[in-house]
Amino acid sequence: MKPAVKTVRFDRDTRIDPASRTTTAEFYGDASGAFKTGFWAAQPGQAAIDYGYDELCVIIAGLVRVTDSAGHVETYRAGDTFLIPKGFKGVWETVEPVRKFYAVYKGR
Repeated sequence: MKPAVKTVRFDRDTRIDPASRTTTAEFYGDASGAFKTGFWAAQPGQAAIDYGYDELCVIIAGLVRVTDSAGHVETYRAGDTFLIPKGFKGVWETVEPVRKFYAVYKGR
């Protein structure tokens, strides 16, 4: 049997846990655990990041700033798509409450 296409439709009304600063809902994960997609939401705040995987981010709502270890800053808002590569180190700052769709690859 051939693999079927997996449809992922983002639900803008995905419930956010009010008791937590972040909410994650995984939509799909492959059998090996190397690839997964989902939804992530966060309230304002910042965190140091040290990526052990590649992540494609699609900002659906809100505003974030990503600063690399050299001090270069990029700002992303609703409609923006970007990739954080494996090995990236820096700071993720959620400036306004954010909702994003993500795809993560943890291979090799």
